[in-house]
Amino acid sequence: MLARRDVIKGLGMGLTTLPLATVLANPALVRAAADTVQQVESTLPSGKTVAAALAMPATLPAPAVVLIHEWWGLNDQIKAVAADFAAQGYIALAIDLMDGKVATTPEEAKAQTAAVGADPQTAIETCTLWTDWLRGHKDSTGKVGSCGWCFGGGWSLNTSLATPIDATVIYYGRVTQSAEELAALNGPVLGHFATKDNFINAAMVNGFIEQMGKAGKSLTVYWYEADHAFANPTSSRYDQEDAASAWDRTKGFLAQNLELKI
Repeated sequence: MLARRDVIKGLGMGLTTLPLATVLANPALVRAAADTVQQVESTLPSGKTVAAALAMPATLPAPAVVLIHEWWGLNDQIKAVAADFAAQGYIALAIDLMDGKVATTPEEAKAQTAAVGADPQTAIETCTLWTDWLRGHKDSTGKVGSCGWCFGGGWSLNTSLATPIDATVIYYGRVTQSAEELAALNGPVLGHFATKDNFINAAMVNGFIEQMGKAGKSLTVYWYEADHAFANPTSSRYDQEDAASAWDRTKGFLAQNLELKI
């Protein structure tokens, strides 16, 4: 096994050969990867301070990606994903919509999600602020994508409706917007959905496909014979093969639409 310092060095240089799933499935590697990102802060118009985890690539300038966490909050896992995106060549920013709280139980996660739902405007302002921050970053090419999982999958789309995003990735997130709302989209959307998901189900996703068609927007949807959270190696519903397929598709989609130079 690689020593922790070697993992940190590899991730920091963008030269790691470890698959993301391998890192996410190992708590020690997750912690090592999370240690490579830096916390940044900014201020909303309301005066509220918001935070995010920033990972920088070895080569600049670079396109950027906004990452939005699951209902657990901005934990080490999403920070490790940011480190992987930086290793691919992106300026990666994992934003925090939970005010620094990280849940360890479903009950805590539900409470955090409910708090965001009670004040969606603050979440929209946070997503917009960080997206604009990335677009104007001195080392950014100006191309910005978004990617989110579960709770964050829905907010990946919400972000793209609130401010121009060049490419949007949704992992089994809530998609109930009308064609009128979806008209605000600036770039193509990629969606990963699971056939055994009882909440983000076929009825919801097919409605989304219909509304995107009415809005004249570009949408690519992939279905996986899996359940909700199939891409999370820490979940009991993790599906290694489908997670790998979805990740490869995500990387290709973002590289093409954000003009990543390898």
